[in-house]
Amino acid sequence: MNKAKVLVIGLDCATPQFLFDQFLPQLPTIRALKESGLWGELKSTVPPITVPAWTSMMTSRDPGQLGVYGFRNRKDYSYDRMFFANSRVITDEPVWGVLSRERLKSIVIGVPQTYPPKPLNGILVSSFLTPDKSLNYTYPSSFKYELDRIAGNYIIDVEGFRTDDKDRLLSSIYEMTEKRFKVVRHLLREADWDFFMFVEMGIDRIHHGFWRFCDPTHRLYIPGNPYEKAIPDYYKYLDRQIAQLLPLLPEETAILVVSDHGAKPMQGGIAINEWLQKCGYLKLKVRPKTQAKLTPDMIDWGHTAAWGEGGYYSRIFMNVKGREPQGVVSPGDYDKVRTELVQALESIPDEHGKSIGSRAFIPEEIYRQCRNIPPDLVLYLGDLDWRSIGSVGYDSIWVYENDTGPDDANHAEHGIFIMSRMKQIKAGAHNGEKRLGLSLYDIAPTILDLFGLPIPEKMIGKVIA
Repeated sequence: MNKAKVLVIGLDCATPQFLFDQFLPQLPTIRALKESGLWGELKSTVPPITVPAWTSMMTSRDPGQLGVYGFRNRKDYSYDRMFFANSRVITDEPVWGVLSRERLKSIVIGVPQTYPPKPLNGILVSSFLTPDKSLNYTYPSSFKYELDRIAGNYIIDVEGFRTDDKDRLLSSIYEMTEKRFKVVRHLLREADWDFFMFVEMGIDRIHHGFWRFCDPTHRLYIPGNPYEKAIPDYYKYLDRQIAQLLPLLPEETAILVVSDHGAKPMQGGIAINEWLQKCGYLKLKVRPKTQAKLTPDMIDWGHTAAWGEGGYYSRIFMNVKGREPQGVVSPGDYDKVRTELVQALESIPDEHGKSIGSRAFIPEEIYRQCRNIPPDLVLYLGDLDWRSIGSVGYDSIWVYENDTGPDDANHAEHGIFIMSRMKQIKAGAHNGEKRLGLSLYDIAPTILDLFGLPIPEKMIGKVIA
């Protein structure tokens, strides 16, 4: 086994069109990393969502194998029992678990789905999914006091990023990022580590909060607005923060810069449960007079074949006889009805009657296994140009205000990947190579390979070399 060190810089939602193209001339550190190593677009999970994408990246297991299909998942086949996908539901071992068994030390900061923290050989600080800082969110538990001392009151995540108070949001994003990088720099200098990984959430928050102000193609863009440079300026700020890390790294360090998915402008929303009502799949007991969150008690289950959830993608659930408490779809008709749903969903038009190019995925066809309770369909509306609106009470299926607060961007299927080495950067190498066909599942095997360790057979990705 070699004496390598590996640093993984996770930039949640960092998107190729910005990092590799539009902003690259203004990002000297990222450009140096890219030009001295391997780089390319990194295909995300289906769906391309923070949970379970980061866990899939660190275990090289797909969402079906993990049994996690989003932040909230069905606990059973009832209509109202859901569970939140925290670390307790993950049974697959992440990279730092493998390294711990090899007596290698890891520092893990802010990686989603690590709350509550599990023991490792090293230090772990859980992510934005931590309910409250009063809880134990570090390993060892005593480290949270050291964390606050180093950062000057560490910030796990900005509060309420779906807001119209853009000044507060922008200030909060910068403060969060400054404190996170302060901790990272301290631990790089002072702690003993072989593997170091941190995830910064700022890019995700600034994309969702400020895309309309920065992208001339967004339907709400106004030239000359006061936040026009908010996103590019933040990318430049991150580049400077990353630059401060490099002098702290030994020459043998391999550096990976990765994101869990990309981003794109959000055109609008499709009120999926309004559409299901219109097409006869869903019936409510009483139609609400104003917008309302759909709850199980509102649904006439005896006349409902399917219902859906809102979000950056949609999950469609079918009401199957003998499976759900008041199921109406015969098991013998299940495949037929699901196929009809796929065809109808993929034909959803815009307001002018033109197909928006939606894609519906059947879990058994895209996952190697379907643990726990998968949705019956995973739906990308308008190929992720539109989000799913789960509420009901709309006059139209086309909605232009998000039902969970202001949000300008949707997730995109491809994130970013860069891998370089400190010795190449110091030498001023300019032999960067673009790689095609990279997958988020390739990251864990690649990390283990950098340490000269064998790749567990259950990992589904390949080594990037």
